[in-house]
Amino acid sequence: MATTADLRNGLTIEFKNDIYQVIEFQHVKPGKGGAFVRTKLKNVVNGRVLEQTFRSGETIDIVRLEAKKMQFLYIENDYYVFMDQETFEQIHLSEKQIGDDKYFLKEGEIVDVLFHGDTPLSMTLPFFIVYTVVETEPGVRGDTAQGGATKPAKIETGATIQVPLFVEQGDKIRVDTRTRTYMERVKE
Repeated sequence: MATTADLRNGLTIEFKNDIYQVIEFQHVKPGKGGAFVRTKLKNVVNGRVLEQTFRSGETIDIVRLEAKKMQFLYIENDYYVFMDQETFEQIHLSEKQIGDDKYFLKEGEIVDVLFHGDTPLSMTLPFFIVYTVVETEPGVRGDTAQGGATKPAKIETGATIQVPLFVEQGDKIRVDTRTRTYMERVKE
């Protein structure tokens, strides 16, 4: 059985019947009283962050998670259907498990699905994805006094991001899915 001495950033533990990842931890030894470990834990399924204090030496349950490459196929009712690239087995994730990534998830995209045993927990998008701009206003010269001006653009998944004025409807752009920002225009 593991104890709080085994806590490390990135470690996954089971706590209060949920699975959490340790974001940060700090061992505290006050002048009076026993030592304790102050932690920040992120729920793997819904992304909520929880601050928790453990007594020094308290037992914790370490959980092993596995990430599998899966292809997003389609949406069925309120579930997102993914297919394992090796076994062709299909799984369903709820909208809650997908979170805000649903706005940047496009059909056919290969993503990482996190499993605890045979149970799928959550999904992670690749860091960079190429999208087609489906709607944006034309950029007008002279709109800015400085460089770096942007305008809203709607991409093929329905999400809206800020892009430079030179980006036009039909252009392919690379988007950083972690920050939801425009990176560059992509030539085919």
